[in-house]
Amino acid sequence: MMAVALSPALGRGQAEDETPARPAAAGYRPAVPTSQAVRPVTSDPGSTQSDPGSGQSSTGAQPPQIVVTAPTAQVGSWTWHDKVLWGANLVLVILGYIGVLLALKTLKNIQRQTEFGVSAAQAIVDSGRPWIVITVEPLLTVEHAFKVMATNRGRTPARILAKADCVKVITDETQLPSPPDYESGKSATPFEPIILLPGETAGIRPFRRTDVRSYCASDEQFKKIERWEEKIYVYGRVIYRDLISPMDQPNHETDWCCWYVYAEKDALVLTGPAEYNKHS
Repeated sequence: MMAVALSPALGRGQAEDETPARPAAAGYRPAVPTSQAVRPVTSDPGSTQSDPGSGQSSTGAQPPQIVVTAPTAQVGSWTWHDKVLWGANLVLVILGYIGVLLALKTLKNIQRQTEFGVSAAQAIVDSGRPWIVITVEPLLTVEHAFKVMATNRGRTPARILAKADCVKVITDETQLPSPPDYESGKSATPFEPIILLPGETAGIRPFRRTDVRSYCASDEQFKKIERWEEKIYVYGRVIYRDLISPMDQPNHETDWCCWYVYAEKDALVLTGPAEYNKHS
């Protein structure tokens, strides 16, 4: 009788077990109990784990480590906009370089024109300044006598401030002192300034045949001059200034040199090195 009584319960339980399972709804995930969540554990050779069913916890477990890897940098492509920008910058650089060259050329032209203007102005000033030129003239009243003359060939009056002249008995002009020494030729008496108008002439140094003997140290040297083995050179300097120029302007100088030719018909000839025949 107990078997019969229990048979319906057994049949009801079997029917419940045979009830087909209902499909889960889409997107439905069964909840996992917190006690059964799986935590990643890094393997460690020294750590020991126990069976979860045994109720023993693992020893030496470490927390999980998160490694973040930076993304690989990618080179951007050279777009059309970048090409246009690069080309524009290149054109600007070239134009800047050309501009610098043109500016330098302009500065050189300005400097050249300035120098030309200064030289032209100086030429105008020089054209209106006095020029003392040295010439030699024979004395009409004395035989074998000459005079060194200073002539103003400029356009403005000149004031001769000082003069010096020297005499040397040497073999040739190569033995003249270099640079010229005019200290010994300065007059012991004060020099009276001479004013020369344009075209006027004044005598600054006479020289006669009778003066030759006084410059010879001996009769033998005088005979050498007669035989042209030695020569007599007369040289000097004239210092003058322009009467209309400012006082701060430098003085002008004219150097001259002559060779006295001792012969049957004497002569006083302008000669000598270039440094003995200068004008300033």
